[in-house]
Order: sequence, then C-alpha cells, then structure tokens
Amino acid sequence: MGYAAFQAIRILISAVIGFIVALGITPLVTAFITRLEFKKQIRSAEHAPVFAKLHKKKEGTPTGGGIIIWGTALILAIVFYFLPFFNFIDRAQTYLPLAGFFVAALVGLIDDVLGILRRGPKGGGIAMSQKLLVYCTISLIGALWFYYRLGWDVLAVPFSDNIHMGFWYVPFFMFIIVASAFSVNETDGLDGLAGGVMLFAFAALTVIAFTLGRYHLAAFNAVVVGALLAFLWFNIFPARFFMGDTGSMALGITLGVTAMLTNTALLLPFLAIIPVVESLSVIVQLTSKKLRGKKIFHSTPIHHHFEALGWPESQITMRFWIISAVASIGGLVIFFLNRFL
Repeated sequence: MGYAAFQAIRILISAVIGFIVALGITPLVTAFITRLEFKKQIRSAEHAPVFAKLHKKKEGTPTGGGIIIWGTALILAIVFYFLPFFNFIDRAQTYLPLAGFFVAALVGLIDDVLGILRRGPKGGGIAMSQKLLVYCTISLIGALWFYYRLGWDVLAVPFSDNIHMGFWYVPFFMFIIVASAFSVNETDGLDGLAGGVMLFAFAALTVIAFTLGRYHLAAFNAVVVGALLAFLWFNIFPARFFMGDTGSMALGITLGVTAMLTNTALLLPFLAIIPVVESLSVIVQLTSKKLRGKKIFHSTPIHHHFEALGWPESQITMRFWIISAVASIGGLVIFFLNRFL
C-alpha cells in the first residue's frame, strides 16, 4: 500500500469517527443547552418585521448546537494526540485553524448567551462592530503568523502565474478571514442551511488538502465533515436545535484559514458560493437603503427574501444545497485543471 493510500484510509476513518463521536455527544449537548435554557430569541417586529413574521414560530428552539461540531473536533484533537496514526495536530498545518476554530467558537458562544439574555444592541448579543473587531484581531494574528513565521506571501491565481503580494498579503488574508466569518454567520438562518453548505465546502477542502499532501489538515477537515453530518441529522427541517453563533463563527473563521493554508482563497466564490451570495445580498440591501432609501429584497440575507416570496423553508435549503454541491464540484474542477494541465 502506498503512502497516499495509507493517508486516504486514515482520513476516511477520521471522518467516520468524527460522525460517531458527534452523534454520541449530541444527547449530552442537547441536555446542556436545554437545562441552561439556551433558547432562540427572535428579533422584534420593530427592528426586522419580515424576519419576525416568518420566524416567530421558531422562538424558543434550543440554540448553541454548534458545540457538537467544535466539541467533536476538540475531543478528537486531544484523543488523537496520543494515537500517532490519527494525530492531526501539526504546527505548520493545523495549529492556526485549530486555534481559530476554538477561539471563534468561544466568542460565538458568548454571543449566543448574550442574545438569549437579550443583551446588546436590539437584544441581539454582541454588536456587529464588536464582532468585526474580534474577526479582525483573529485574522491579524493569523496573517502575521503566515507572513512572518511561515514566510508566505504568494497568491495562487487559477490558470495564471502566482502573485507575490509582499506585505499586501496581510490585509488580503484579513479580508478573507473576516469575509468568511461574516458570510457563514449570515447563512445560518434556516434549518440545515449553514450546516449543509459548510459540509460541501469542507469536503471539497479536504480533497484539496489531501491532493496537496497536507494530510494532517485533510484529517482535521474530515473530522469537521463527520461532525457536520451528525449535526445535520438533528438540524434538518424541523430542527431540534440551531447551530448558533458558536458554530457559524467557528466554521467561518476555519473556512477562511483553511482556504489560505491551501492557497485556494480565489476558489471560495465556488466552494462557498451560498455564503458569498448571502453576504453580497446584505451589502447590496444596505447600500440601496442608504443611497436610494429603498430596499431591493424583501428581507436579507437572501434566503429570507425567498421565504417572503412564499418558498417553503425546506425547499430553499435543498436548492441552496444543490447549488453548493455543483459549485463546489466546479471549484474542484478548476483546482485540478489548474494543477495538472
């Protein structure tokens, strides 16, 4: 058996173990968030009339289920550390995504708690400006690590020569991380939507990391994929619990970091097409309201616009999943064509 085949087996087994562990801890997490009354609070009709009308029935549903995803990764990172065959902790490949994953998860958990207590601006938890400050801080640390510690400043451009960005690599890195975190957070608005979209994105990045020979990173991503599958078992419509910011912030930060580690940042519009579109819809809506005094969409992010048009929630989710799957395959096609042709 060749070394690559050996690693492929290791990565697939890691995904299966991630799925099993996530399923196993789900009852514990469910009991935890239920006992502490982690219940979703819906914004008032005064601040978001369309959203409040569409989602009033979801109020009181347990939130914070993203603990299952990052909790599984944390458990296996610790357990696998003592099992050389499975250990994926590596300074060059997984230190930064693991650190970003858990720091963002902690901040997201604090945001969820504040939202449940109706603290913060409009009772919605941490203010957006404060979230951006957190995103920028995490991304700055990561950018400086990449630029100074790893000596990276190269941006891979599909079907063209690589670009040496010099110090401009730092703000570019920060933009990718902040945009990824913001976009995934905006996507988490329907049962199963963010989980399914991230499943396709991380599966594609697992394949890319494996192809590049970054097997520890691929194994870590595989664990996340397995945990996402288990999470979706309970999060698809009608959701037993929601992901919460503790899941969406962690996944968004890690998505961006992994894209930078694999030098596939310019493929994110394919690998994460739905988060990109969701984020753009918010930006377009705010810009239109600011400049024209009019809305373009009934509500944003754009999945709420389709809800307002009368599309069933499960239909929106499944169609967005299909788009994500096709776009992720397209991103992989571009990656392999660029690499091997």
